[in-house]
Amino acid sequence: MDKVMQLGDVHFWGTIIIGILAGWLAHRVIGGRGGLIWNLIVGLVGSWIGFFVAGAAGVQLNQIFHGWFVGNLLVSAAGAIILLGILRVLRGR
Repeated sequence: MDKVMQLGDVHFWGTIIIGILAGWLAHRVIGGRGGLIWNLIVGLVGSWIGFFVAGAAGVQLNQIFHGWFVGNLLVSAAGAIILLGILRVLRGR
């Protein structure tokens, strides 16, 4: 059961919490409002974007952040900000 609940170094519930917080932080930076589910979606998609960008830039996140929570939250929030910025441009606001 533990293998099913584990996603990389972050467990399932840790991923959910980080996703919600990252989405909330992105909405605070970019502006606008989002509910709990929207923040979760933005945070989770943003985490993929953030980790892709960090990996493409050659950033070794495990060498920078020794604790998983802060590092994952910052990278996920950065990706969520990128996502909301792209959505804002596409919507024409």
